[in-house]
Amino acid sequence: MNFSLKKLAFLLLLVISPTLLFASSGGGADQVPMVLLGLVVLFLGAKIGGVLATKYSLPIVLGELLMGILLGNLMLLGIPGFEFIKESDIFLIFAEIGVILLLFEVGLESSMNDMLKVGPVALVVAVIGVVVPFILGCGVSWFFMPDKSPYIHAFIGATLCATSVGITARVLKDLGKLQLKESKIILGAAVIDDVLGLIILAVIQGVIISADTGGGAISPLEIFQIAFKAVAFLVVALLLGGKITPYLFKFGARSEITGSLITVSLSFCFILAYLSHLVGLAPIVGAFAAGLLVDGHGYAKFYGQEDTIEALIFPISKFFVPIFFVHMGMGVNLAAFSSFSVILLGLSLSFVAILGKQACALGIFGKKNQSLSKILIGIGMIPRGEVGLIFAGIGAKLMLDGSPVIDDNLYAAIIMMVLLTTLVTPPLLKIVIDKKEANSH
Repeated sequence: MNFSLKKLAFLLLLVISPTLLFASSGGGADQVPMVLLGLVVLFLGAKIGGVLATKYSLPIVLGELLMGILLGNLMLLGIPGFEFIKESDIFLIFAEIGVILLLFEVGLESSMNDMLKVGPVALVVAVIGVVVPFILGCGVSWFFMPDKSPYIHAFIGATLCATSVGITARVLKDLGKLQLKESKIILGAAVIDDVLGLIILAVIQGVIISADTGGGAISPLEIFQIAFKAVAFLVVALLLGGKITPYLFKFGARSEITGSLITVSLSFCFILAYLSHLVGLAPIVGAFAAGLLVDGHGYAKFYGQEDTIEALIFPISKFFVPIFFVHMGMGVNLAAFSSFSVILLGLSLSFVAILGKQACALGIFGKKNQSLSKILIGIGMIPRGEVGLIFAGIGAKLMLDGSPVIDDNLYAAIIMMVLLTTLVTPPLLKIVIDKKEANSH
């Protein structure tokens, strides 16, 4: 697609002008026009960002995030009118629904069987890929902010744990290398990373909420209880849900009403997300568990449909998920980057985020795996992508002693880490795979 500067300027004008009109009109009590105009801005912003990212062979999520950063900081150029999107609870709710659907999709694209098939190697790779970045992240946070609470250091460490399954899978697919054994280990370990990362997130979130409510430190026993609750919820949801889910979808199929499959699927996702919230965990934990439990292709057969559940969910997620990424980007305050310490923190977090995942190579063991490219596996685990953004967003809403766990400066540094780890992965993967193939000939 030939995307000239004139076309880009025209589309940006389309994004900006409705909001300027709204701002100049003074808004009014009726929120419907505000929501409609806000959606125009978010949709067009996401589309422009996605098109530009595709043009330059970047993940679409990066384009959406960068467009959000641009829209959220136009006030620095004297262009008003976008603050209502950042401040309105309505758009925050849309974004939250988007991230729940995103984790449901990630779960749908994964499976417990696939995680078990890749064997102990992927499990060890995943555990190392969580533990080492967590320790390094905590260390960097403590070094730069020794006066901050240990809970904040732990939360920053948690943002470095997960690996973006979607971004790595997309890059490997574009390169036509999904069939490599290294690719299967990377994707299997990345899924396990997400599970472990969500458990760590649930534990740290629970600890912070408990500490903030009680006004002091909590005991190791209480930390263990929170960890046990997180693991127990996932285990019970997966075991009990695995028994109930087939009957639930078969029961829904009896209605023979158009749209029953998508209704049952979304209801199941939202119910588990709600139950996750009830036990004190992030709703995304329940949404991910729901995706793991649903057999997108098999359950569709109950309804006599050829389309999978993933295909039915896709149009809905395309509505909500981009809102999440653009909205997240709008929360970045570019003024924070005027501080050298914020830039240095962001670069340091990026460095240890990349370094920590290279330790995954230590998880490759066994004679039959000696020929595997360890550096390829380490690089494939680098991108944080949407998972890092989710963690940052949750931290920005968590409160500790009356202040956000992730303030504007920390948020900007984490976004920098997410951007850099996601940007470096595609070219590095291509270089390493080309070198591997050259050496094999």
